[in-house]
Order: sequence, then C-alpha cells, then structure tokens
Amino acid sequence: MDGQPKVTCCLCSALVETRDHLFITCNYSSEVWRLSIASLNPPNTLFCSWPELLSWIRRTSATVPALLKKFAAQCVIYHLWKQRNNVLHNQITQSPSAIYRLIDREMRNTITARRNRKQFQDLMAKWMH
Repeated sequence: MDGQPKVTCCLCSALVETRDHLFITCNYSSEVWRLSIASLNPPNTLFCSWPELLSWIRRTSATVPALLKKFAAQCVIYHLWKQRNNVLHNQITQSPSAIYRLIDREMRNTITARRNRKQFQDLMAKWMH
C-alpha cells in the first residue's frame, strides 16, 4: 500500500477517483462522452479503460478521421478535468449537457481557426454531422 489516502470522485461522490474512473467510467464522465462523440462513430459500449479510449482514437474510418477523434478526446478530457477542479475548489457543478456545450463550442472554434489547413477542411462537417 502506498500510504496515500483514497480520494472520492467529486463528480459522482460514489467511487474512488482514479484516472480511468474520472475520465471514463464515472457516470458523469460517461454522459459527457456520450453527448460529445455521438456523431463520431462511437463504440457500441462506451470505453471501460484508458487503453480502450486510445484504441478508439487511433481507429480511423472513412467517415471519422483519427484527427477529429484526437481533438474531441483532448477537449472532453480537458473539460472533465476543469469541471473536476471547479467542483473541488469552487463547489460549482455544471450538468453534463452544459459541459458538452462548452466542448462543442471549443471544437467548432478549434476547427474554424485551422480551416485553411488541408487536413482540417472537412472536419467541421464531420463534427456537426
């Protein structure tokens, strides 16, 4: 045992906060993922572990390039971490749908800012699909 106290997830207040729990299996996080990747050819069941998430990101298809999955995953993880810190330090909770709206806005802004680059030209249509 490492002697570190176990910290309860502040998003669900139910289970111990681990990387996989906080970013993937927490009910709150799962709902954010479900909303955020609905149009990106998500797996039949959402990820259960970090390796499953990485495997999904790397799988490219004709309809959803890996680049779009990478941006979406980075954005979701960033906003989950930001929400976790907001709850922990400021006691401010937002719904998963509110977090999704922030993710959607950031994805649109990121794609728009890079729209002149060849690899980004079709991403907006695929994100909004």
